[in-house]
Amino acid sequence: MRKNARRNLLRGTFSAAAASTPPEKSVNPPAITDAELVEAARAGDRDAFGDLVGRYQDRLFNTMLRIAGSREDAADAAQDAFVQAYLKLDSFRGDAQFFTWLYRIAMNVALTRRRRARPMASIDAAKEGAGEEPMDGSAAPGERMMADERAEQVHSALAELGDQHRKILVLREMEGCSYEAIAEILELPVGTVRSRLFRARLQLRDRLRSMWGEEAPQLG
Repeated sequence: MRKNARRNLLRGTFSAAAASTPPEKSVNPPAITDAELVEAARAGDRDAFGDLVGRYQDRLFNTMLRIAGSREDAADAAQDAFVQAYLKLDSFRGDAQFFTWLYRIAMNVALTRRRRARPMASIDAAKEGAGEEPMDGSAAPGERMMADERAEQVHSALAELGDQHRKILVLREMEGCSYEAIAEILELPVGTVRSRLFRARLQLRDRLRSMWGEEAPQLG
């Protein structure tokens, strides 16, 4: 019971951290598939690629925000990823979903930008990434403050992890990607994804335990 309660606490905290970023736009199921838009873009239809950008820009920005830690860096990384995707469109084979291929490009962009920039493991960057929007407008002020503080601490703890572990945690816990999708995005065997996720959860648990004490959840 205690372990399940802690696990639920973590899930709720990840939800709060995710909710602190701008919400993704609600859209109806697309009448045109990604594959059809890709083919049209390859044929020179720039509006078709613009439609692909419109479908995934919010989701990609939110993911980059959790990886990069600041809105400016996230926006730059997302923009670079879309530019590279457009330039590399002929290399998209169609054996993976378009957003999986796009995420793979974005992750490589984020890694390259991080290597060129200063380390981002700062609380200030984590605070910026956490945002200021309340998780639930119906919650009491004290509850919202606690949720915001927990979300901020999760962002701070994530910022202290290495790139490999942070990416896997974000994709699994915040984006809800399957092990197979993560393996495609990061170009890793599924077994490696599972083992890195296990180690990433342990590292995050240790960091949260230093802040939350016995309230820190058991991950995994």
